[in-house]
Amino acid sequence: MKSEFKTKFLQHLLQKKENKGFTLIELLVVIIIIGILSAIALPSFLNQANKAKQSEAKTYVGSINKGQQAYFAEKSKFGTDILDLGVGIATETNNYTYATSSSGTGTSVTAITKSALTTNVTGLRNYSGMVSLQKGGATSDLTSVAVLCEQKEPGVVAANPTNGTACSATQQLVGS
Repeated sequence: MKSEFKTKFLQHLLQKKENKGFTLIELLVVIIIIGILSAIALPSFLNQANKAKQSEAKTYVGSINKGQQAYFAEKSKFGTDILDLGVGIATETNNYTYATSSSGTGTSVTAITKSALTTNVTGLRNYSGMVSLQKGGATSDLTSVAVLCEQKEPGVVAANPTNGTACSATQQLVGS
């Protein structure tokens, strides 16, 4: 039995084995599928990087709006400098610069905050925010309202919102 086993084992080792690799067509199909998937995924991936950069601007302009509301609650006027608001936000980052201003008197006073691109990254949008006063309720008490607007077109200078609750025609509302 042992010799039979040895001979069969040797015959098995010496037999020509069939090729068990992939054919050229199978490899081409796999490469084409990978190419199609990467063509779909790459633009989406690059867009995610721009969204992350834009979220910085949204957060900063929104925080400056909140800082303006707090500043008005304390001093009965809006601030004219971001540093005066005490929100701890840099006025310039790698992608954007930020500025705020106030105008008007009495109950028609407003504060406008804008972002401006500092880089030539394509696809980034600018943001603007506005804080204004509105009479509300039966007692006609004044309350501050804020709006955050995103430019519809990338790279366009941020327009001023039309009032404390609406964006201009070239913008879309992203926060209030």
